Amino acid sequence: MLHSRVARSNIILLQALGARVRVIGPSTLLPAGIERFGVEVFTDMRKGLSGCDIVMMLRLQRERMNGSFVPSVKEYFRYYGLDADKLALAAPGALVMHPGPMNRGVEISSEIADGAQSLIREQVEMGVAVRMAVLEALAMHLPNA
Repeated sequence: MLHSRVARSNIILLQALGARVRVIGPSTLLPAGIERFGVEVFTDMRKGLSGCDIVMMLRLQRERMNGSFVPSVKEYFRYYGLDADKLALAAPGALVMHPGPMNRGVEISSEIADGAQSLIREQVEMGVAVRMAVLEALAMHLPNA
């Protein structure tokens, strides 16, 4: 979350739509004061996932990390990667989302990313369509449009 524009935008939008939002991550990747966004904050993924209806994962942006935010990718997946055991802690039938691109085996297992509860393919596909529609609407207001 520390480097994620997607997370901040989603928090604002989801709360405007009435969703109760939780953020889960190692303290090194949580922005200072994140609780001021009105979210529940967890550093223990198992506790944070308990009873969730939708789980949205974010990409671990290693290219933006100058320090040692996580001990290793393997360690990160062990504690924060979404796998079948962790997803089982969410509500029955919980849906899985990820805006892409994904680091399989880092923030999400392939089994979950491609599984029956995953909406990732549809989410990414619709994201492209929405961006195209927004660009077209904006372009219509340009001079000489």
